[in-house]
Amino acid sequence: MDILQDLEKRNLIQQTTDREALEKHLNENQVTLYCGFDPTADSLHIGHLLPIIMLKRFQRAGHKPIALIGGGTGMIGDPSGRSTERSLNEASVVHGYSENIKHQLAKLLDFDNGTNAAVARNNHDWLGSMTVIDFLRDAGKHFGINYMLGKESVSARIEQGISYTEFSYMILQSLDFMKLYEQENCTLQIGGSDQWGNITAGMELIRRSREHEEDDINVFGLTVPLITKADGSKFGKTAGGAIWLNPEKTTPYVFYQFWINTDDRDVMKFLRYFTFLEDHELDELQLELENHPEKRLAQKRLAEEMTIMVHSQEALEQAQKITASLFSGDLKDLSAGDIEQGFKDVPTYEMSKENIGLIDLLVNASISSSKRQAREDLQNGAIYINGERQQDLQYVVNETDRIDDQFTVIRRGKKKYFLVRFS
Repeated sequence: MDILQDLEKRNLIQQTTDREALEKHLNENQVTLYCGFDPTADSLHIGHLLPIIMLKRFQRAGHKPIALIGGGTGMIGDPSGRSTERSLNEASVVHGYSENIKHQLAKLLDFDNGTNAAVARNNHDWLGSMTVIDFLRDAGKHFGINYMLGKESVSARIEQGISYTEFSYMILQSLDFMKLYEQENCTLQIGGSDQWGNITAGMELIRRSREHEEDDINVFGLTVPLITKADGSKFGKTAGGAIWLNPEKTTPYVFYQFWINTDDRDVMKFLRYFTFLEDHELDELQLELENHPEKRLAQKRLAEEMTIMVHSQEALEQAQKITASLFSGDLKDLSAGDIEQGFKDVPTYEMSKENIGLIDLLVNASISSSKRQAREDLQNGAIYINGERQQDLQYVVNETDRIDDQFTVIRRGKKKYFLVRFS
């Protein structure tokens, strides 16, 4: 099965230019392709994963991927998929974001793979030194206003208003394709479905700027579908915000939990989109999902694959350990590092390392609303210390209750966790 057939089988192609010619081009050449990542934050998030994994799929098929970091375009802002103007970041901020993203991409793509090793490029290298006159003469003259207005990324913003800054973004991205075509013989650009207009504009710029050349210009575009969830919620968003690829912003445990909580209606689609599992294993997981959905084997497999890919085997094992401890309620085997990951977003009360009556602690940490309520909670068996029920009204929390001498986890009822941090 060739790369396009595999992508189609996984429903990973939304649009492509000249499907037949692209397939021939890929079968007969080692193709250089690229995808762009604008540094709009200090980390990539899981919304970026599908394009990155697409680059990995092409690389595994023998082609050469370029990860283009938008150090130049990131200072402008892509209007695609937005109803309002972006806030512009300072150049130093964009530079810092670009460096972070470069390091993240190096962990996800193979930059040491011999003849088809991935490479990272930054479009600030050519956009940053371009003069206004160069921009208008070399690129602007090839773009008709009516042509640009016809692109969805622009037309969707006409009524709300669009600045010339964002209006020009399409030309800047087109210049990226042309520069990579000239410098790297890059003939394929991929991206999300909202990038179709920018991708085809880049192809048009390459052709128009070389319309007097005798050789045929073979350049192509391909987009992946917008990821939708069966419940209608936005992919990659949770009550706590975005799911980031930086473990300091989203812990591996939270990352693992995001995938393991995938809806039954979405899990097989996500396995095909995001993992490299073979057909026979996907078929087995499909059968398990249909016959034993309560085991959630498909979700566990998805969470395993994604956590290893983005973080590591060690991070996966830690996430599984935290998950098992929280499920069983036995927290004794957790380390301070496990506690910090698993309870990062729960209410936290900080105090010095001293013994304290449990009732006083429950009130001070706002776990119970009053001493009377604290006594009722204890008598009713609603309070757990590090997973163990505690009903002694005279109990004193001491050093034996501190995990690694740093944390005590208190649970009220079935699911309400609180963290006490000692310093």
